[in-house]
Amino acid sequence: MKRKRTPDSEAPVRETVVPEAIVEQARRAIQAERAKKPARCVVCGGECAPNSAEGLCWVCRRLKLSAWRDSDSQISAQE
Repeated sequence: MKRKRTPDSEAPVRETVVPEAIVEQARRAIQAERAKKPARCVVCGGECAPNSAEGLCWVCRRLKLSAWRDSDSQISAQE
């Protein structure tokens, strides 16, 4: 069953729910976030973890923590 086309003069009126100023402000905020390039890992050059203060990606950060744990266990075994 096909619907009949309605003439343009009978087009429904679009209601503005959110003011245009707020919509434009949201667009600018999203574009600013997209424009920021993530920092690069100092070891492998991958994308840096968002909460990394050392400048490491999550993989290099986990490897660093594992290496610290291994070195701590070796020191205690030698004593």
